[in-house]
Amino acid sequence: MVDIKFDIVDGTGRIILDRPRAINALTYDMLAQAFEVMTDWLRHKKVSAIEILGEGERGFCAGADVRALREQIVDGGPWLRFLELEYALDMMIADAPVPVTGQMRGVTMGGGLGLTGHASRRVVYADSVLAMPETKIGLFPDCAMLYHLSRAGAVGTHLALTSSNFTGGDAIKLGIADESADGELPAPLFEPESAWIEECYVGDDVVEIVGRLERHESRAAQQAAADIRARSPFAVLVTMRALRRAEKLQLSEVFGQDLKLAERMIPVDFVEGVRALLVDKDNAPKWRWARIEDVPADAVDEVFAY
Repeated sequence: MVDIKFDIVDGTGRIILDRPRAINALTYDMLAQAFEVMTDWLRHKKVSAIEILGEGERGFCAGADVRALREQIVDGGPWLRFLELEYALDMMIADAPVPVTGQMRGVTMGGGLGLTGHASRRVVYADSVLAMPETKIGLFPDCAMLYHLSRAGAVGTHLALTSSNFTGGDAIKLGIADESADGELPAPLFEPESAWIEECYVGDDVVEIVGRLERHESRAAQQAAADIRARSPFAVLVTMRALRRAEKLQLSEVFGQDLKLAERMIPVDFVEGVRALLVDKDNAPKWRWARIEDVPADAVDEVFAY
């Protein structure tokens, strides 16, 4: 059984993720069904609009089912096809010739943001909890979300490197959402006491950025430094370079970059990152390199040599 539903109501085609016990984590079969149905709708002009939403009280979508993806990598399966299909569906949503509304209710992270963050109308709620948490598991923020984060200044850099959560209000100010279904929303990342973000996230050198955060008087800045040091050092450095490159790329080019980078970097820390966070849940990953200072420059260079 595929955990996704479809219907057409008054000319609007609805894609409904239906795996609520897993916060609608995306499987390959869910993506394949959505891609097939949406292709049919658009090719044969069966709908005049599309809405994407999720079942359950916890949220729209926690992202890809990375545990299943990890198992496929460990077993030597064709794991890259999952990302190829995921990005193709995200790009179809971005390029759709009809209006697409993404309902970013509750937990909306990773691949969930990929499905909604490129829609023509993106709706957040008072309970929206958003994040691109990939550096926690040895990856970079993918699904072309670096297109948006790279254009969001220092806050975008902070979110990309730390994997921090943000609110619906933040998303609107960052250009990742368009409107709120619940009136005015808080935006703590933009409060005056968060001036440390602008002060510390300057330049492209992650080691220097972390040093500024560690020396800053703000406890929030010091916590951000600790968060970055807890992430995969390799993933953090790849993320920074990919983020800066994405600022000069078109959306389709960011998707292309994502696929090339994922193919090269997932074999490094991803299996261990998912194990520590979601399989054994010991939160004690043994990254290939222990510190950002230890990652050889040529290891990062190789990821971008495509």
